[in-house]
Amino acid sequence: MKFLFLPFSIVAGLIAGQISKKIFDGLWRLFDEEEAPEAEHKEISIAKLVLALGIEGAIFRAVRGVVDHGARRSFYNLTGSWPGDEAPEQA
Repeated sequence: MKFLFLPFSIVAGLIAGQISKKIFDGLWRLFDEEEAPEAEHKEISIAKLVLALGIEGAIFRAVRGVVDHGARRSFYNLTGSWPGDEAPEQA
């Protein structure tokens, strides 16, 4: 079943990336009027770069998790088979 879920996962990843970018761009405008710094920019503050990357990473991870779980639920509703583990492993 995991092989059949692969196209769902790819599409979900692309959607999550687009949603994350929009959220980050909107949120960054609250911090600064300039676009968010990127590693390839020469004239940037390291502190501002770290802040931007941290916010961007957190947003992407959260959106990706929610979209991936939604894709798995949709796959389950279509096929009756959950593509992944049923529950977290016990410690």
